Amino acid sequence: MSESETGLLLLLLAALFGLTYGLAGLLEKLRIPGILAALLVAMAVHYTPIGSALTAAPLGDAFAFLAQLGVLFLLFFIGVQIDLKEMRGLSRDIVWATVLNTSVPFLLGVLVMLALGYGWGIAFVIGLTRMPTAEAVIVPILDEFQLIRTRVGEFIVGAGVLDDVIEVFLVALVSVWIGEKSGTLAATEREVVDVVISLLVFALVAWLGYRWILPQLARWLAPRPRNLILLTMLVLFGLGGYSQHSELGTVVGAITAGVLLGPVFRHAGEGGAQATRAVRAVSYGFFGLVFFFWVGLSVDLEGMLRQPQLALLLFLAAFIGKLLGIFLMVPMGKLDVREAWTVGIGLNARLTTEIIVAKLLLDAGLIDVELFTALVAASSVSTLVVPLTFTLLVRSWGEQLRRRPQALATKGERHGD
Repeated sequence: MSESETGLLLLLLAALFGLTYGLAGLLEKLRIPGILAALLVAMAVHYTPIGSALTAAPLGDAFAFLAQLGVLFLLFFIGVQIDLKEMRGLSRDIVWATVLNTSVPFLLGVLVMLALGYGWGIAFVIGLTRMPTAEAVIVPILDEFQLIRTRVGEFIVGAGVLDDVIEVFLVALVSVWIGEKSGTLAATEREVVDVVISLLVFALVAWLGYRWILPQLARWLAPRPRNLILLTMLVLFGLGGYSQHSELGTVVGAITAGVLLGPVFRHAGEGGAQATRAVRAVSYGFFGLVFFFWVGLSVDLEGMLRQPQLALLLFLAAFIGKLLGIFLMVPMGKLDVREAWTVGIGLNARLTTEIIVAKLLLDAGLIDVELFTALVAASSVSTLVVPLTFTLLVRSWGEQLRRRPQALATKGERHGD
């Protein structure tokens, strides 16, 4: 970018931050997290000259890069707070939550498309787009209400990470299908094999880092905050860059980096605590806000008006499907009703995966503009409704969600958990 374009970007960001600062003060008086002000401000300026400038090249490219850094820092900070021992104790339940909260919306999505007269191929792929979760939208709210290290937080983060693995294979599957239709199947099959190999390499590197590499690196310099931040940049950008370059997604790399560095920070004592506070301040004071600006500018209000019925049906297939899937865990003794509502709503956060898949299908000529618009609009409805609804739930039930009901704990023990 030129100097004048850089200056314009800074001025536009200053305007967004100024509006957010003012609105955040009003929201916090209502006990609503101030970070949601960034989402609402960006939605308000979507169709103004500010929104147009930030979504068009070259400013749009720089703005999107900052938003991706926001994802990295937000999810890294969440990963730092994850206790692997506690997560391991819930691992079976998290797998159940992932299976149920993806399979039920998938089935509902397929049924909706078949009922509307679409073929089995399109119905299957669109059903898959009802499955993923964009946990990056929800985790800042969890952290704001101190719910990360609760059962609700662990379910949302754990199931969200497993969802991200599903997203990788969803995009790969769609690529294979498009390749089959366009006669480039051999190339797409090689891409799928490359993704699987990258996932195995990533898992191996993460395990080696956790067991041997990071403990050695942490002793190379004194455990001062600035040295720990330097180590953070190395691990976060290294894992985040590799996972993105390998088409695994930055989310997997960012959370893994946080999980790996969490023990290093805790072992460093006060230096680690200061580094954690510094990462949190940068994440929520700058990068996280830019990410929510980007999310808000992605909301397609016009699409909702052009295809309201189809968009609403696609939204409900995912929304009701995820809730039903999670509520099946209530009679299983894994969650109580409040937890099921909160986890079910939280896992309904959506963002880019379905839009990416829809764009691939549209470019390949496998879906029409009407269905593409409806898919984008359905994602936009989720972006608007889910964070606000989730905030209201955790604001009302926060105290109860921070402690596990004794009756549920006893029931879980009888199930052998």
